[in-house]
Formats: sequence, C-alpha cells, structure tokens
Amino acid sequence: MIETLPPAIFLMGPTATGKTDLAIALREHLPVELISVDSALIYRGMDIGSAKPPADQLAAVPHCLINIRDPSEAYSAAEFARDARQAMAEISAAGRIPLLVGGTMLYFKSLLDGLGNMPPAAPAIRAEIEDEAARRGWPFMHELLAAVDPETAKLLHPNHSRRIQRALEVYRTTGKTLSQFKREQASAGSEIDPIAQRYQLTQIGLFPHCRALLHRRIAQRFEIMLAQGFEEEVRELYRRGDLHPDLPSMRAVGYRQMWQYLSGEIDYPAMANMAQAATRQLAKRQLTWLRNWPALEQVFIDSEAGQPEKMPSLLSECLKILEKRPIYKKQDR
Repeated sequence: MIETLPPAIFLMGPTATGKTDLAIALREHLPVELISVDSALIYRGMDIGSAKPPADQLAAVPHCLINIRDPSEAYSAAEFARDARQAMAEISAAGRIPLLVGGTMLYFKSLLDGLGNMPPAAPAIRAEIEDEAARRGWPFMHELLAAVDPETAKLLHPNHSRRIQRALEVYRTTGKTLSQFKREQASAGSEIDPIAQRYQLTQIGLFPHCRALLHRRIAQRFEIMLAQGFEEEVRELYRRGDLHPDLPSMRAVGYRQMWQYLSGEIDYPAMANMAQAATRQLAKRQLTWLRNWPALEQVFIDSEAGQPEKMPSLLSECLKILEKRPIYKKQDR
C-alpha cells in the first residue's frame, strides 16, 4: 500500500544550517518543487532579517508559501497546514515531488499530526486580547487564562504572549478551553487525515556535531544581514505606523531586537548581542524538537571535529538517503 503513495520530503534543521541552499541543490537532481516552512518568510518586506532567498533566486527556483502575508497579519499553524496540503497536492498532481524545507517545527508538526478540530484564528477577538494586554500586561492575561484553563496556563510563562493570546482566543471564540480541544483530539485519535496517510514521507534533519560552529555561523550571518541593510529594512517597517512589537511578524528573531533599538529601548551593541543570543536560543529549541522527532534521517553539517561539510558532501548524503526508497530512483528531472 505504502509504495502506491506519492513521495514527499521534509528537510528540517535549526537556523543557519544551509537548508535552503541544500533544497535548491536537491532540485538539480530530483523532480522536486519547494514549499517553505518558515514563519518569517511568509511576510512581504521582511527579506534580509529572515534570510529570505533573493528575488532572482526565487524567480529561478519558486518557493510556495513565501511572501503570502503582510507583516500586519497573523498566520497560524492551522492556516499553514491547509496551504501546505494544497500546495503538496498540486505539486504531486503535476508529477513532481513536494520538498518542504524550513525550521518552523510547529508547522511541520501541524502537518504530521493533522488539524483535528482546532478552531481557526479569530482576528477580531485577537485584537481585543492584544488591546487588553497592552493596557494590563501579559502576566495579568496569564492570570485570566489560569482562571479558565489552568491546565494550559501552568505550561506557559506569564510573558509568553503568543501562546497566552491563542489560548484565550480559543476560549473566547468557542467557550471551550485549549486543553479541552486537545483532550478531544486525543480521544478521537488526534489525527484527521495526517500527511503520513497521503504521502510516502522521507524526513531529513540537519544537525551540527559542534554547537560552537553553529554559533559562529549565526554570528557571521547576522553580521552579513547588518551589512546588507537590515536596520533600514526594519526602519521602513517601523515607519509604517500600523505595526507594533506584539505582532507575530515583529516578534521574529532579529526583528524584535532591531525594533527595540529603533524605539530607543536598547543601544546598538545590545541589539546585536541580543539578536544573536535570541537566534542561538531559537536554534537550541529547534534542535530539541529534532532530537525527539520520530522517523528522522540525520545528516550532520559538520564533521565530528567541528569542520563544516561542503555542499557536495551534504547533497550526496541526502541523495543516498532518498535513493534507498525505490520511488526516488530513475526519476527524470
């Protein structure tokens, strides 16, 4: 049965591991089309700080789900799962292979676990919650959540604004708590048409042997972003007047710290240090997800001695993994 399913590939890894370059290289050898799995790349006008592929590269190698939202808009994991499923179906129908590449692990999880019956985003309710939080603070909102959904509240830090906001939004929209929805999903099997039932899935994770090498890459990439005009990019967003630091777009790593600098909260050296520290923390969280990810093929971006692997070596290792599956053999690009 499984051999009759169309193939699909997940290429996952922490930030600054060269996922996009590797995906583009794979496209030279396999009939794949790329789908971005990145919560920052969805936003228009957020190019430098998100390490978005340049326009000429996107024109030559199109990526689905890049530049699909304005920074003033929210975009949930459920919306991603819906859009990614549609893109995967269209790519497969055209006789190609969907290659999903990125580091937003919650997006990948939403595809693997199915959508269940979780309610969609409610922009009006979300705006009300944001207004209330602006007046009273997120610790107060956390207390409100604890009063109605203590099970969820105890899992969240009082300043984890995004998750507190979502939990309150679910409750105020439906009258049911987030923990109730999760229990209902679990009792129903928690999956409605998961991707693994529709595709023969190969999941590849990029890992560093040496954490110090990844940290150097993060620092070098941020310095390049600054040289490319990251400050001016965020300044343009700041000048718009309709954006604020509690929006999901402006909470993205790097953008949050640059916004704080532009608003006078921190100085330039602090901005650079805090942005790099936040990126290292992001990479740590991504690696935690990946270490516990089931059915994952591991590819290391460096040797055990900490020397970076060259792209041809990484490409060769990924192709060997994929060629274990008969479905990837003898496919014309």
